[in-house]
Amino acid sequence: MPGELRLEGVGRRYGVRGPWVLRDVHLHPAPGTLTRVGGPNGTGKSTLLRLLARLDAPTEGRVTGTPRTAYVPERFPAALPFTALRYLTHLGAVHGLSRTAAERAAGYWLDRFGTGGHAHTPMSRLSKGGSQKVAVAQALLAEPELLVLDEAWTGLDTDARAELDRAVAERTAAGSAVVFVDHDPRRLAGLADAEYTVGDGTLRRRTAPEPAAAPVGPHLTVEVRGPAGELPAQALRLAASAEETADGTHRLTVPVSHSDVLLRVLLTARPPWHVLSVSPRGGAR
Repeated sequence: MPGELRLEGVGRRYGVRGPWVLRDVHLHPAPGTLTRVGGPNGTGKSTLLRLLARLDAPTEGRVTGTPRTAYVPERFPAALPFTALRYLTHLGAVHGLSRTAAERAAGYWLDRFGTGGHAHTPMSRLSKGGSQKVAVAQALLAEPELLVLDEAWTGLDTDARAELDRAVAERTAAGSAVVFVDHDPRRLAGLADAEYTVGDGTLRRRTAPEPAAAPVGPHLTVEVRGPAGELPAQALRLAASAEETADGTHRLTVPVSHSDVLLRVLLTARPPWHVLSVSPRGGAR
């Protein structure tokens, strides 16, 4: 599709004779997919994400495609002359929302991340965690087609991290591409459609899985029955595992943070799937 973002032979260095931070990068985050980027500190991960967000321009190669893009930086400029609600409302208007729609979306995301009580607090007076919640909210309020997250979970409390996990699942289920970097190898473990490593100025796709990490948070087992054929592709992306236990009956294991999105996908499919049971993994129904 013309709007999909592609990096083609991209390189980046700072200064005419500066060392290459990245070289010969090819990357295409497809709609509806989750892409993880890993690698040691200082290898160019943040530079790569800024190129994806079109906040930086390549020294060589080209970036094509113009999806509606949102970006959460590693360091968010918190000392801004706005309240949280006014800042988000302003950004919503920049994204093309009416003022009423922008204010409604701003309040919705502040509430979802547990900071609605600070809607009228000046940004400069928010805690680090409060500022990070605003940073995440500003990226989500306009329903981006490409969501770029650079250590976006850092500074968030446990509930807000789970809410961001849920929001990522919602965006991919809605057809958005999500690219993220996070220092915790357990973050969204096993859910990425593609994983890359940055090192020595190059981007390499990881072909062999890393050793399994303990999943973040509890999981649920969901049993469903539906029409003949495979489960919806969106449901398979959200589930950590899926197996057919009988003709038309499937058992899925899903992180709790993704469960409501999974159920919505199944129940709104045409024709809908029937949910037979939902239980803690290994627990009673």
